[in-house]
Amino acid sequence: MCRFLVYKGKDEILLSELILEPQHSILTQSYDSRLRLDSRRPHNVHGFGLGYYTSSTLGPAPCIFTSTIPAWNCINLHRLSAKTTSKLIFAHVRATTEGALSDSNCHPFNRNGLMWMHNGNIGGWKHVKRSLAMGIQERWFGSVGGSTDSEWAFALFLDVLDRMGYDPDSPLFNKEGFGHSALRKAMLKTIGKLNALIAAIPDKERKEREEGLDCRSLLNFAISDGHSVVCTRYVSSRTDEAASLYWSSGTSWQQDRGTKGRYRMERKDRGADIVLVASEPLTFERDDWVIVPTNSTLTIHKQAVMIHPIIDEYYNHNPSYKRSTGFAVSKGLDTTTTEDKKESAVDGVTE
Repeated sequence: MCRFLVYKGKDEILLSELILEPQHSILTQSYDSRLRLDSRRPHNVHGFGLGYYTSSTLGPAPCIFTSTIPAWNCINLHRLSAKTTSKLIFAHVRATTEGALSDSNCHPFNRNGLMWMHNGNIGGWKHVKRSLAMGIQERWFGSVGGSTDSEWAFALFLDVLDRMGYDPDSPLFNKEGFGHSALRKAMLKTIGKLNALIAAIPDKERKEREEGLDCRSLLNFAISDGHSVVCTRYVSSRTDEAASLYWSSGTSWQQDRGTKGRYRMERKDRGADIVLVASEPLTFERDDWVIVPTNSTLTIHKQAVMIHPIIDEYYNHNPSYKRSTGFAVSKGLDTTTTEDKKESAVDGVTE
């Protein structure tokens, strides 16, 4: 599976302060992912991507830079990150589950002012891909340039948003934003439609393999319109745990003097000038990071963080219920819900 990072700040930040310099930066995670336990595929080497919003005078679309070179070996990533600033940044390192190694399959994806990325998988993908493609409008079908389940999920999201009355190609919406509420509702409907497509897989196809077809999905999505951000931490199971996702907020993101790579999220007051969301914490400071609850959305709007449960057939109303970590671990992901795993990651110990 992949790793991703979201930054939304009141002020611009140099990309290198997020991408390159922290002790456990997303570049480091491309070769030293502490919360990926799959020894068969221990690295995120199948490309990477950056997306960041620039001045409104240059238009609403984000700048996207992708490469199939491993992130740690790309000199252009270092050059770009050292000279580029932005208030809203997406970063992604890829470990493929669907789709070949190509620039067209690297996240993030975008349509005008909308930007999207995904960590996880769509259950029973080969059996739902055709139904998904046939169910969306021609505009969104034709927008898919790669072969990943993640990009097809984005096409479905665009179709859902359009049917809600928010045309993704509208100059007005792309300039002023779609609104965090509309983005969250479209995200929930997208997840619901994916679950419905999977539920419609015939029993004959589910039993085609000796061990049966695994129809569980891990859907850690992120979407932004340049104004708001909506992320999800989700698994289509009542008993399994979702892939890891953390968030952190504060007034400034600072490197400790005299300690290279040691960054801290400072909190001088109760404000949140900076919000970070990441598959893995960028630092080993335990108090800086909070785990996003399983099957929840996290919305960032005007630097405020709002978390809502995704209440569907897979939601568990018992807060003390302990989910199984086996499914996420089998996909090369840790879930970080148990105290010992959390401590080992924070202390910098690889399991």
